[in-house]
Amino acid sequence: MEKKPDPTKGAFKKGSIIAVIITVPSLIAFFIAWSITGDKIMSAIVGVVVHFIAMGFSLKLSKKIFKIKQD
Repeated sequence: MEKKPDPTKGAFKKGSIIAVIITVPSLIAFFIAWSITGDKIMSAIVGVVVHFIAMGFSLKLSKKIFKIKQD
């Protein structure tokens, strides 16, 4: 018997990759801005802006990754 791949496992892996793509740049931007300016409020604003930009890119990426196979 052929074992079918588990679609949940694949979705979990792909979702985790997208989560990392969204989260890591915003955290890096926050910590770099915080180390340069020393102001947490301004650094949080920079992190939020980078986060929303990354969300825009991840939307395009998720459309490519999560293609529905039509049989």
